[in-house]
Amino acid sequence: MTRVSSTDGQTGMRTDPRADPNGGRAALAITFLRLGLTAFGGPAAHIALMEQEFVRRRQWLTTAHFLDLVGAASIIPGPSSTEVAIYIGYRRAGVVGLALAGICFILPAALIVGAIAWAYLQFGQLPTASGLLRGVEPVVVAVIAQALWTFGRTAIKTPLLAALGIASFVLDLLGVSPLLLLGIAGVVSASAGAGHRSELRGVLALLPLATGKAVAASASIANLFLVFLKAGSVVFGSGYVLLAFLRGDLVERLGWLTEKQLVDAVAVGQLTPGPVFTTATFVGYVLRGPVGALVATVGIFLPSFILVAATAPIIPRLRRSRIASGFLDGVNVASLGLMAAV
Repeated sequence: MTRVSSTDGQTGMRTDPRADPNGGRAALAITFLRLGLTAFGGPAAHIALMEQEFVRRRQWLTTAHFLDLVGAASIIPGPSSTEVAIYIGYRRAGVVGLALAGICFILPAALIVGAIAWAYLQFGQLPTASGLLRGVEPVVVAVIAQALWTFGRTAIKTPLLAALGIASFVLDLLGVSPLLLLGIAGVVSASAGAGHRSELRGVLALLPLATGKAVAASASIANLFLVFLKAGSVVFGSGYVLLAFLRGDLVERLGWLTEKQLVDAVAVGQLTPGPVFTTATFVGYVLRGPVGALVATVGIFLPSFILVAATAPIIPRLRRSRIASGFLDGVNVASLGLMAAV
């Protein structure tokens, strides 16, 4: 008998009426564990690998809906590729899938980084990884280029969107804030189709604000958690943005780390597979051992789970609003420009 599959128009998830929900959760967990162990190259490469796995190979999502998830992850704080993973988990298996996808993607990287942090404290330096980088980098470039081609054919719907993507690419290379570029592209795209200014103001109100001051004064477990909870709540962009944020708090203001320790921590996050934000795991281990590593990791990733859980149900509804849909289109093409700049 021929298996018939269909696409859920509201969620964009391709569904099989005979699929086993438990089997789906198992496949979700195993796949993200594998990605957490093998996904080198940072957020852009992670997103490209997820597109290969869940859009083209497994056909769990359409390209258009996958792009919407990438766009949504780009406009909330936290690690964007991890948030895309969490969104995919939610679309596949609800709240249980949300937790499974996020934890399974983070856990392998956190364990690897924790082991490296132990060796770092024992031997006082990082292991040499230049040979690994030379082998991985060409593959990462090829994967991202293929994803850009696939995404571009879906996301670039008008000359205006093409211009916004190119402008985002150029301005990112010139050092303009990625968050600012995403916001401007979204607003320009939304304005192009705006029928009512009040609706546009509602979209503008959704732009997150990266504000707040760290409250920690000493490297206790509680204060360590608060510092990284703040980081996960307000930091947008790559590990380099995280580096600037943590330097201001951990090196300059609190004096918990030296400059070299912080640079080593971010290097570990960049060189290991999985989320770059596992830098927090390294810092937590250096400061407070295994418990510190756990607390820092939970602190920096917890806001992503909360934000995705809060926003995932409304993404399909945003597409039904002309202004919100235009905003998401703008964010999507700006995200492609940022990926190209990587």
